[in-house]
Amino acid sequence: MSNKNKNKTGIIYSTNPLFKTEEPKEEKKISGHVTQHDLRIWLDRLGGGKVVTRVTGFYGDGAIIESLSKILKHKCGVGGTVKNREILLQGEHRDKVLKYLTEEGFNVKKAGG
Repeated sequence: MSNKNKNKTGIIYSTNPLFKTEEPKEEKKISGHVTQHDLRIWLDRLGGGKVVTRVTGFYGDGAIIESLSKILKHKCGVGGTVKNREILLQGEHRDKVLKYLTEEGFNVKKAGG
């Protein structure tokens, strides 16, 4: 979708005098105790030369992991999943993930070689 159509709601015209268009929602912030998570960012090489960025160290509510996964996939522009309380992102994105998570207040370190 092009940038010019992102803010449109799909309503072209309304005869209702009380109709108001909805403002686009702001990006969600992660809620919860983010400073208590001690996260590690790994870079795994799979068969066939594929690379996966893995974020580990989550505990507690699974909703935080799911929402953070969605945000990270959007920020990096890649696909990914959540398995065994770990976020897996396709490709090498350790620097982007590290920058975003530190801005959000998480305790994050790069791990592995």
